[in-house]
Amino acid sequence: MAGEESERHIPGAPAGALTEEQAERMLASVNEVIRAGEEMRALRAEMIKVFVRLGWTQDRIARLTEMSQPAVSKQVAKYKQDEPPPPPDLSLDQHDAPWLEGRLWGLAEEIVEASEGAAHCARHVHAVARGKKRFTPQHVDELRRLVEEDLRRRAPGLPRGFRDAYDRISRGLDVPARTAATTTPASVRRALACQIQRDVLRHPP
Repeated sequence: MAGEESERHIPGAPAGALTEEQAERMLASVNEVIRAGEEMRALRAEMIKVFVRLGWTQDRIARLTEMSQPAVSKQVAKYKQDEPPPPPDLSLDQHDAPWLEGRLWGLAEEIVEASEGAAHCARHVHAVARGKKRFTPQHVDELRRLVEEDLRRRAPGLPRGFRDAYDRISRGLDVPARTAATTTPASVRRALACQIQRDVLRHPP
């Protein structure tokens, strides 16, 4: 027993000090937030590239990203050194996996908001936001099941457009994935599709 106890403590630490296991547990959630923050900063940098390719002004980019004008100018100057590729396709009806996953993510977030956090998919959506869940095939399948359950149980209280959007997304995810003809990273395509899907659900045509 004494040997096990000594192994759990950091060598050289005084008696009563934190064990390595305790420190690991205490820092687990902090590390998750830090990793999520790093990923979000990288995603924001990629989004700025998209905005530059769309021809948006630096003032507009700074306002949307909540960055300072000098910080935006520095990134814009870096991106404009090379010949910019054409702007990305922002139409909702695209069929590559990252785009469809982003649409599913956006639909799930709208369901969570409409149900005031009581939706079955709420924990999954929060885990994605914190960087604890990624868009692996297993996690995407899990999110699909949760969204479908919410749509089944909460159908009377949700707009019809939610079910229609899920049916189209689900059919797209069931067919073999097609790679989009774009240089935009998958994470950016997911984020774009997520926000466009949310906007369409809130303001249907």
